[in-house]
Amino acid sequence: MNYKIKLELFEGPLDLLLYLVKKDHLNIYDIPISKVTEQYLQYINLMQLLDLNIAGEFLVMAATLMQIKSKMLLPAEEGVGVEEEKEDPREELVRRLLEYEKFKEIAENLRQKETDQREVFKRPKTEIDKGEVKDREVYFEASIFDLISAFSKALKDIPKDIFYEVVKDQFTVEQATHEILHLLLVKSEVKLLELFARAKNKMEIIVTFLAVLELIRMKEIVARQNELFEDIEILRNKENIIPYERRDERGVA
Repeated sequence: MNYKIKLELFEGPLDLLLYLVKKDHLNIYDIPISKVTEQYLQYINLMQLLDLNIAGEFLVMAATLMQIKSKMLLPAEEGVGVEEEKEDPREELVRRLLEYEKFKEIAENLRQKETDQREVFKRPKTEIDKGEVKDREVYFEASIFDLISAFSKALKDIPKDIFYEVVKDQFTVEQATHEILHLLLVKSEVKLLELFARAKNKMEIIVTFLAVLELIRMKEIVARQNELFEDIEILRNKENIIPYERRDERGVA
């Protein structure tokens, strides 16, 4: 596949590690390094499969995890007394994760304060209808790692015989973006797994996923979850997508 996307929505390797720790409810002070390293490498492999523009720091972190894993597998040195505690190779990584998590919380609090400040001078609304209340329900924006996790699940659900199916018609990213936008013109939201279910083979799933990433980068769609790590919903960005009833005015098919 020759389609590389450079995504602004990519977070860094520490974001991925925090995601893996929280997703499986792991103890950040006692990280099962073998399990986390395996999962981290799986995500890196998926990024490479998708031909995404991966920052070098992701590969540096992969090497760091492998080094920590190797140190933890080494037998205890002879002559070391019980009273002498062996240095935990994970200590520096845990410290970095805790500092980064604290930094993210502070940044999120500042963003929230900025949002609250914008609301101060807005004209108060006299009446709020039920539809507006529904629109204001709390939801979480899906991260790149949530999207990759859903993509990985979709690949696992494909019957093995479909992997060897000969694809005669090339399904391009441009075609997939057009189909997704067209679907969202007549449907307010769609599950990401539903988009994958429409694919006829493995290649179409990959292309569909790349199309979703491209549309997010272009701010044409929004990916969100009702709860953390739950199913991802794809919604229209009303500022950029032409409403269905106005599509003929702009010559949209």
